Amino acid sequence: MSREILLLVDALAREKNVEKDVVFTALEMALASATKKTYEDEVDIRVDIDRDSGDYRSFRVWTVVEDNDHEEPSRQIAITDAPEYDPELQLGETWEVELEPIEFGRIGAQAAKQVILQKIRDAEREQNLNDFLQRREHIVSGSIKRLERGNAILELGKLEAILPRDQMIPKENLRVGDRVRAFLLRVDRLGRGPMLVLSRTAPEFMAKLFEMEVPEIENGLIELKGVARDPGMRAKIAVKSNDPRVDPQGTCIGVRGTRVNAVTNEIAGERVDIILWSDDPAQFVIGALSPADVNSIVVDEDNHAMDVVVDEDNLAMAIGRGGQNVKLASELTGWKINIMTVNQAEEKNEAEFTKVRELFMHALDLDEDVAEALVQEGFNTLEEVAYVPLNEMLEIEVFDEDTVNELRSRARDALLTQAIAREEKLEHQSEDLKNLEGMTAELATALAEHDIHTRDDLAELAVDELMEMTGIGEDGAKQLIMKAREHWFA
Repeated sequence: MSREILLLVDALAREKNVEKDVVFTALEMALASATKKTYEDEVDIRVDIDRDSGDYRSFRVWTVVEDNDHEEPSRQIAITDAPEYDPELQLGETWEVELEPIEFGRIGAQAAKQVILQKIRDAEREQNLNDFLQRREHIVSGSIKRLERGNAILELGKLEAILPRDQMIPKENLRVGDRVRAFLLRVDRLGRGPMLVLSRTAPEFMAKLFEMEVPEIENGLIELKGVARDPGMRAKIAVKSNDPRVDPQGTCIGVRGTRVNAVTNEIAGERVDIILWSDDPAQFVIGALSPADVNSIVVDEDNHAMDVVVDEDNLAMAIGRGGQNVKLASELTGWKINIMTVNQAEEKNEAEFTKVRELFMHALDLDEDVAEALVQEGFNTLEEVAYVPLNEMLEIEVFDEDTVNELRSRARDALLTQAIAREEKLEHQSEDLKNLEGMTAELATALAEHDIHTRDDLAELAVDELMEMTGIGEDGAKQLIMKAREHWFA
């Protein structure tokens, strides 16, 4: 038997191109499985094969568990009974008894064979996958072997890959036998089906296609800084030249558009805008909104947003069909972009001007003319009035030194009063709200100012209400509200 085991292991390892230890492990599992079938109760069996001689030993195993978990005496030992077996046994350890070698019979041998074959199939599959991954291929090409519930199964040599329905380009009609290129999105080792998951909609797919068509990207002369896609419809890519002699846009387009057309043809005619990247965010956004012309732009660093002003006849082009142009520009640049006409911008500026003027009139007890003078000089917050250097405020013609000192003093008093009021409101907030996962001091303060004092108060808010109160993004607002509601469903 020992010699037969060694010969079997050697033969299977050669035939299936797997390590001998994989076959030994499969045999151990198979022998353990066959041994279990000789017992009526559910038992745990461990088999140990000597890698040199081929001899094997079988052990029946019991695990030490808590008394209240002692539900399967055929596999478990209660901790209070453990000293009867071995005084040194601890919770979670095992007690083993060696078994006499047994004849498996036809059923046991068949079970062993099935376990061995399955284990070797798994090992062979894993080896094929590792061989594939070592090639570091980001874009793969294969023919569609079959379609399952809308998903395409591709044959890639010895491996199969799945192109899920939601990773196909919309309106693309793929059929069995079609040759398809796609981006390797991820490796799924846990599933029972194909382990390679592909995508034709991922931005990385377009990036790699351009890298294949434009040698200057591969050799570093041109850098691809970002991709935003509406798959099958339109895309924007941002490119930067690392050599002043190389035009990144023209190079990516190619002679008579050959390079960009090659990419477009691969992705079902998806139109591609090639944008010149800029380290100036405002200039980058202006470029990303092309072909629309921009009149002016206002950057809001705090909210990572920009107000972009365009002429009325440019408005539709800037927004794009269904908001496509501004959406892609926002994704590409990472900035929230608000498109508005000249009239809308003027109305917004007037509203903000009035809001700040009234803040100064109320908080600093000023008449309208003085408050308006502050706003016209660019002051927007009480902090600016309180802490901007004295000489800068003295440059305002209508203010003398006594007036400036009085304004600064009133602003600091107002800020102190606001801080005390915030602290008082924070004292009324419940600890479970303050300690909620994702809560920050700034968020807690903003909520307190809107009389949100408990976790339930937060849980009852709508997403847009929380966004308006705190200025956080939609995803952050959703997560915080769901976290606040968790105890409702506990």
